[in-house]
Amino acid sequence: MQGRRGLLLLVCVGALTATALVAIASASTAPADRRLVVGVDDDTAKWMARPNGLLATYRDLGLGAVRVTIPWRRGISRPTRIEGLYLHRVAGLVVGGQRVVLGVYGRPVQAPRTRRERDDYCGFLAHVLERIPIDDVVIWNEANSPTFWPAAAGAEAYEKLLATCWDRLHGLRPDVNVISSTSAHHDPSGFMRAVGDAYRTSGRTRPVVETFGHNPYPDYAAEPPWIQHDDPATVGEGDLTRLLAAIGDGFSGTEQPLPGAGRTTVWYLEDGFQTAVPRSKRRFYSGVENDPSVLSGPTQAGGTARLSDQAAQLREAVLLASCQPAIGAFFNFELIDETRLTGWQSGLLWRDGTHKPAYEAFKDTVAQIAAGSVECDSVAGAPSTSP
Repeated sequence: MQGRRGLLLLVCVGALTATALVAIASASTAPADRRLVVGVDDDTAKWMARPNGLLATYRDLGLGAVRVTIPWRRGISRPTRIEGLYLHRVAGLVVGGQRVVLGVYGRPVQAPRTRRERDDYCGFLAHVLERIPIDDVVIWNEANSPTFWPAAAGAEAYEKLLATCWDRLHGLRPDVNVISSTSAHHDPSGFMRAVGDAYRTSGRTRPVVETFGHNPYPDYAAEPPWIQHDDPATVGEGDLTRLLAAIGDGFSGTEQPLPGAGRTTVWYLEDGFQTAVPRSKRRFYSGVENDPSVLSGPTQAGGTARLSDQAAQLREAVLLASCQPAIGAFFNFELIDETRLTGWQSGLLWRDGTHKPAYEAFKDTVAQIAAGSVECDSVAGAPSTSP
């Protein structure tokens, strides 16, 4: 996800079912009683021998969780030497008091599609959880996207993987949080409806997830987070009801709880707004920007630096998530920009480890949510809480 350069500097510094509607409506009347988990996606710890500086940054931001990813390939049921090193370093975050969400996945060709492969993959996760007290595990990544999951395998194979891992991990730790993953595009609603159909057909009488994970990226960086898309194959933050309706269609009346029932929610596992790199920081990056819609950097107004558009976009996105009663978490992708301009520059830190203007805005928003002081009636796109 991220290279080593600059990291040392960081160390130093459709319609819902009636059941679903009732659960969600009742939750929406008192959003202040629910505290959104706000975190970042950050693999930095994998590259560091000691996480002290990193933990200090997490604490300064007030993060509730950090998602870290580990690679996996077929035939592996135990961590390799390099994966073991990564996990040893991740364990340092847990020891330091940081909640870690673990995501394990590989390329589409490596997707676990047979019973043996599913047993290996879920056994890999169990091996990790036996040694590190991690309670939140994401099963693969964006399973509706051909970038990560083979289209030929589809929803049925993913449902089998979820079921296998749920049984294996709950046998080890009853309170584990098993999380699915879908992307904003490639019809996540249709995919989750199909996962529900596969679940019904299987005759299963136990859940497959505690949390429905989703990555609600906008179509472009300046797109308002609350926008509703005409394309039914897209689910951004503003299209949440579309995803909830599909989950309700797929799973209502089964043993799989719906978002808004008990501890089950939707987690926004990745979202982010890319920024243009200013001339003063260009030496820390490589290549040529491939996204024509990146947001402008900070500008000067009367001698005072204004917040970049990224700060405003991110603040609106997090506040909206905090006011959507079915949402349990929001993760910004990522903490620090990627070096390659063909990658993602949606971090809270420039590549040299210094703060973007969005850093303080994000920090202030996290504090506002933690204090329970968000007025949802004033948040763009939020469901009304007025009687």
